[in-house]
Amino acid sequence: GSSVQSLEWNIRIKIAIGAAKGLSFLHSSDKKVIYRDFKASNILLDGSYTAKLSDFGLAKLGPSASQSHVTTRVMGTYGYAAPEYVATGHLYVKSDVYGFGVVLVEILTGLRALDPNRPSGQHNLSEWIKPYLSDRRKLKSIMDNRLEGKYPSKAAVRIAQLALKCLEPEPKYRPSMKEVVETLEQIESINDNPKEPGNRTARQTTRRHRQQPLHHRSPLAPKNGTGRAN
Repeated sequence: GSSVQSLEWNIRIKIAIGAAKGLSFLHSSDKKVIYRDFKASNILLDGSYTAKLSDFGLAKLGPSASQSHVTTRVMGTYGYAAPEYVATGHLYVKSDVYGFGVVLVEILTGLRALDPNRPSGQHNLSEWIKPYLSDRRKLKSIMDNRLEGKYPSKAAVRIAQLALKCLEPEPKYRPSMKEVVETLEQIESINDNPKEPGNRTARQTTRRHRQQPLHHRSPLAPKNGTGRAN
């Protein structure tokens, strides 16, 4: 069997909220900080699945009050980097929001952001998945099979809608991370699936793990083969 652990729905949402709060904190500080390389493998989990951001090596001070963006050499990870940053080197606070949207899609699908082994046209997850995110019937077909249907369908639809907003091509149309946190906390309270697993399994699993990168024990992050944009 695979050493990659499949996380239950409620744990995935908890991880998303923790990571979103981390980005929101950076963006709301006196001197805004842009993380610049947000991806699932930079999320660390402690024993209770509380998410923390790691690897601030590419973090960048954000624009001053009179500026909308900073211009910098393009660095980051293909599949997660925002299109405006890749195309122009213009880095916005909301460039991080795009990367968060990609991670939300990984949470839903269990697929890697970039995978050259997928069929042609599907290598970049965020590009080919958008039509599925906006259609409730199609959404069910791309949900991670390892969830075994044990998730609130309303919550999945809301996550898909939020991911689409985060993946907007224009930065100004993306939500702030503060808004993302608020939306995720609302989604967390949704439970319309009576077969959804309880917390007992989560507690049992927690005892067996120490802090380690998210991708060491979940289906949410790329393994090998994800390159950096230089």
